[in-house]
Amino acid sequence: MNLFVGNLNPETTADSLRHLFSEFGVVMSSKIIIDKTTGMSRGFGFVEIEDKFHSYDCIDNLDSIFFEGNVISVKEAKQNGTGGGNSGGGPKRSFKPRIPRRDFPPRPRNDNFNSTSY
Repeated sequence: MNLFVGNLNPETTADSLRHLFSEFGVVMSSKIIIDKTTGMSRGFGFVEIEDKFHSYDCIDNLDSIFFEGNVISVKEAKQNGTGGGNSGGGPKRSFKPRIPRRDFPPRPRNDNFNSTSY
């Protein structure tokens, strides 16, 4: 099971994450996300735990703990949407322009600009 680990110290490494999470189960992989432009940590990463139940132990025991100077957040990672461009989270829909309804009588216009009533 893949876990999201947020609010990491910029000095945190993938090895230190692996060591922290290995207390609760077999760590298959650990990864710190690096900003491409600056080359620095973006403050979050992912840890993959072999067993789902050990992953829940990690969430219960490591969420909101003080680790390397920061209070970290540990949650189940959401699946990566491969569609791209649809930040709404729902299925993609093709663009359909809105067509105004014409099944009602038009509203009378008031073009009297010299009217004193406001």
